Amino acid sequence: MEAAPLLDRKSDDLQLIGEDGDYLPIRGLKPWWRVFCIETAKLWRIGGPIAFQILCQYGTNSVATMFVGHLGDIELSAFSIALSVVCTFSFGLMLGMGSALETLCGQAFGAGQVHMLGVYMQRSTIILFATCVLLLPLYLFATPILKLLGQKDDIANPAGVFTLMVLPQLFSLAVSFPTQKFLQAQSKVAVLAWIAFLALVSQVFLCWLFINVFDWRATGAAVAFDLTSWITAFAQFVYVVGWCKDGWKGFSWSAFKDIWAFVRLSLASAIMLCLEIWYMMSIIVLAGNLDNAVTAVGSLSICMNIDGWETMVFIGVNAAISVRVSNELGLGRPRATKYSVYVTVFQSLLIGILCMIIVLATRNHLGLLYTNSETMLRAVSRLSILLGITMLLNSVQPVISGVAIGGGWQALVAYINLACYYVFGLPLGYVLGYVANFGVMGLWGGMIAGIGLQTLLLMLVLYKTNWNKEVEQTTERMRKWGGKDICTATTTGESVYHHNRKNTTTTTSKSLNLHFATRSDRVQPPSPRSKTNTSSTLHPNYGPKKTGMSHRHYKNCSSTSNRSKISHPNKDEGRSRKVQQEDGNGVQGGKKDNNNGNHGVWHGVLNSIIVYALDYVNMNGGKVG
Repeated sequence: MEAAPLLDRKSDDLQLIGEDGDYLPIRGLKPWWRVFCIETAKLWRIGGPIAFQILCQYGTNSVATMFVGHLGDIELSAFSIALSVVCTFSFGLMLGMGSALETLCGQAFGAGQVHMLGVYMQRSTIILFATCVLLLPLYLFATPILKLLGQKDDIANPAGVFTLMVLPQLFSLAVSFPTQKFLQAQSKVAVLAWIAFLALVSQVFLCWLFINVFDWRATGAAVAFDLTSWITAFAQFVYVVGWCKDGWKGFSWSAFKDIWAFVRLSLASAIMLCLEIWYMMSIIVLAGNLDNAVTAVGSLSICMNIDGWETMVFIGVNAAISVRVSNELGLGRPRATKYSVYVTVFQSLLIGILCMIIVLATRNHLGLLYTNSETMLRAVSRLSILLGITMLLNSVQPVISGVAIGGGWQALVAYINLACYYVFGLPLGYVLGYVANFGVMGLWGGMIAGIGLQTLLLMLVLYKTNWNKEVEQTTERMRKWGGKDICTATTTGESVYHHNRKNTTTTTSKSLNLHFATRSDRVQPPSPRSKTNTSSTLHPNYGPKKTGMSHRHYKNCSSTSNRSKISHPNKDEGRSRKVQQEDGNGVQGGKKDNNNGNHGVWHGVLNSIIVYALDYVNMNGGKVG
């Protein structure tokens, strides 16, 4: 099986990388510097184009807001509510539902199951279209919902109209998110960057045409926003169908299989990301209830928009580290996963510090791109300190969320987000803003405290993570959803690597390896006429305790098929093994045996006896009788 792109072993890495493709234990400053350079190159080779692509996508939103902002303060506040509240609510839910695809596609690609990517993408598209239908009432009844949340009539009424106008953009996400994750998992990110850049150019031209030439005002911005979103979605889908033949095998009814399990993972991803995105959205809703609502909402929206530019860069890093983590886990490399996470978090923190310094140095001029109002500019300047702190915290938090997506920890992070944001941060912000009369500063300050607590807890989770266990869980996930079963046996403290099938016929007196055939009817037991030695040979010095195989592993392996065989690879202590099923060829050399008799049945029975015997010996400390 070929290694995933960007994960190949280079000649100058021989002192750092072992025979299984994973890093060796790193000790000393010079090896750490080499790992830092290697991981930095791998990260930004993926993250650079993704960050550029997401910046361009975010730029389409910001361009529309900039054009509308120069029409007047009321238009700016209403359009910002439509995009920052309603559209952000749906965007967060859709992005979260689509992030399950990021987990599965990345891990399937790392495990070499590229053919499943197209099926996963179609499955995600079906789920996202259904989600769009469920979100329709939010758009249709935006005006009364905003009034119910306390927005003033002069803001809620035009915001509801703008929300209806951007409804087509919602359905474009059901196509653009799955195709985007499909391409990101394979590190095909350059095409995404080009598509996003052309979409940004189109947005600027269309906004200028509709607002300045046709004088459609804010309506023109909404129409341009819809057109640009569908141009992006259509271009990505055409590229997937036309140029990604390995992953796209055409439309398949398999997309409807196991869809509920996919929905559960999608919901976990959605809850995790929505709790983050909606958290910052809620501060704008709360600010609409303050005395000077127009200035409060407008200045806060400008600050959130500026913070969004930095956030988009780190969403690119989020996607890159998610790809790195999922690919490395799929390849069975725990140390490579861990080191890539550490390097990414450190670099992100440095970038966050730089962004905070820039914001504080230019605080008196931050709002000029969005408004000419002196009142609004002064309000933005007062909020710049909190904006700088937020940008610092947001440099680390999205990266850890990307690690969670790559590792499939969405449910755990969702619980942490819920507690930190909505049990601690939001109530504290409400108390400081309304009870202590600190206004917008109090609202934002309390919510920053929630982000800080969440970041600390996620860092603790990273520190406590057992990456060897994460490899095992990834293998189990691929066995369940990846189209063929995979069993895992690992030695303590070491990584799992993918077994090379060319060596499956080698018999030595030092090794034992178990290969289990798939349950497909196409798989036949080895032919007696084959020259391949597939006899069940156990070396007398074989020590069950050294393999570290648990009862669960034995059970999973032995239950996969009656037709299995035993052959011999390496048993060196300290080296891990990944035992993978045969892919359906049956015999070496491409020949298939048509023997459907009792041979396969008795062969499976014999294998089960051997497996459970080893398990019995292992549980009794290596003693029999």
